[in-house]
Amino acid sequence: MSRVGKQPISVPQGVDVSIKGADMQVKGPKGQLALSYRSDLVDVAVHGDEILVTRKSEVREAMALHGLTRSLVANAVAGVTDGYSKNLDLFGVGYRAESNGRQLTLNIGYSHVVDYMAPEGIDITVGPAISGAQARIVVSGIDKQMVGQVAADIRQKRKPDPYKGKGIRYENEVIHWKAGKSAVS
Repeated sequence: MSRVGKQPISVPQGVDVSIKGADMQVKGPKGQLALSYRSDLVDVAVHGDEILVTRKSEVREAMALHGLTRSLVANAVAGVTDGYSKNLDLFGVGYRAESNGRQLTLNIGYSHVVDYMAPEGIDITVGPAISGAQARIVVSGIDKQMVGQVAADIRQKRKPDPYKGKGIRYENEVIHWKAGKSAVS
């Protein structure tokens, strides 16, 4: 039995879960999410204020999907209740970031301005600098996977440089510094 999959998911007050076939709708105070699962291998049932995920057979694929389905449902419930956010720090002399709704404008050392448009349901805000950074970019939304993907896309615009540390980093990302060229005497 999957250790993650057999744990029940508690449904907080104000969250409505409806299941039709292999599709699931989770509605909460922050919004609603749709989720689909493999109904031929895994069964999802709502009992009172708990959601239980069980597998229908002992096939390897069903065992693999048992814990995955439980985690996806738990992430959907947590997303519509509290939401998710990722923090990115901008390091570099002259680097700037500005946000206007879902539009992010970055000045990150290129000869041109880099614009990024976030997908629907994702909010981007730029806050004050923290711990030596030029700015802090906060990506937030109710879909955990989408928040992580948008944060990764923004970081990809200027990855951290291992020699000087300039670029866009996650909040607690550790940079493995490299030594530069040393003079031969």
